[in-house]
Order: sequence, then C-alpha cells, then structure tokens
Amino acid sequence: QLQLVESGGDLVQPGGSLRLSCAASGFTLDYYAIGWFRQAPGKEREGVSCISRGGGYRKYADSVQGRFTISRDSAKNTVYLQMKSLNVEDTAVYYCAAEWRPTMCDMTGGQYDYWGQGTQVTVSS
Repeated sequence: QLQLVESGGDLVQPGGSLRLSCAASGFTLDYYAIGWFRQAPGKEREGVSCISRGGGYRKYADSVQGRFTISRDSAKNTVYLQMKSLNVEDTAVYYCAAEWRPTMCDMTGGQYDYWGQGTQVTVSS
C-alpha cells in the first residue's frame, strides 16, 4: 500500500520549535517532489514549503520564510519540515504530499499524487 505518514505535530508555546516528518511506505520518495501544506480551522489549505526530488530546489511561503526549513533524507525515505519561532498563526493541520515530477516543485497542491493524513500543530501559551 502506498502511503505517506506525517508525524511530529504537538502543542508548543509561541517561540518554540517542532520538526515534522513525512515518511513514505510502499514507494520511494526519490522520484517525487514533496510539498508541505497546512489548513487551519475555517481557512483554505495553503502551501507552506516544497522541495524538488533532488533537493536542490526549495520554496517557502512568505509567512514561513526564514523560520521553516525543508529537507529530505533519501536513506530514511523521509522529508522533514523544521519549524522555528512558531507563532499562533502557525496553528493548523499539516499535510505532506508527493508529486512525481523531474524538476522543481510547486505549492499549489492540485497536482500532487499522494497525500498524508495530517498532523496537528498547535501553538498556544
């Protein structure tokens, strides 16, 4: 069965840090661009970050630029999202998704092939 599984979501205080993981089973992520998306209650899903299949191309939403870092570990078949200086506006369910594409990556979300079930990130004092 092909699936993505996110983990690492938690309750954290403003200014804190978390690292989310996106692990694949049933297929290798090496041929896929990976995106991280989030959806807060009452809001539309938004793209947070993405990384190309080779890792050389990365994009970030303006709202997380400089605070979030996306990376991938081929040996572990996992993609990470390191989040620092979290604020209450970062509270959301975070999803990872995989798109088979040879170059670059995209944060619009509509063309992704596989999606995880999401992990909750809550930033609150």
